[in-house]
Amino acid sequence: MAQELYSVEQVANRLGLHVRTIRNYVRDGRLKAVRIGKQYRISREDLEEFTGAPTAVVDVDRSARHVEASSIVHIDAVDRATADRITTHILGALNQPEAVNLKAETIYDEDRAVLKVIVLGNLPATADLLRLINLMADQ
Repeated sequence: MAQELYSVEQVANRLGLHVRTIRNYVRDGRLKAVRIGKQYRISREDLEEFTGAPTAVVDVDRSARHVEASSIVHIDAVDRATADRITTHILGALNQPEAVNLKAETIYDEDRAVLKVIVLGNLPATADLLRLINLMADQ
């Protein structure tokens, strides 16, 4: 069975202590740890021995997980009319029912002829919008 190992940062967060404090405990021999590369790893058993209490296993509720993407699209060699056309299509896509929790901003720099699109949202809706932007940019 695999041994559960914690990083110094994880132990510090669990105990509400600073990372340097945990490292000092390890260096002083007060908390057992193994060195893997340049980092220390503390086993669950050693942490329980150090604290004198069992370490609670945290059950993560994956159904509550929220995954989101943020993207910046840079399109160069774009004139004002093309930038407006792409922006209009993006705004239209944002008004679709499947675009829930999807946000997009466009910024056009006329001096450089560059359109930047900032997209924030869930993965499927973001992927769909990026595909649309790719189609529009290729025209």
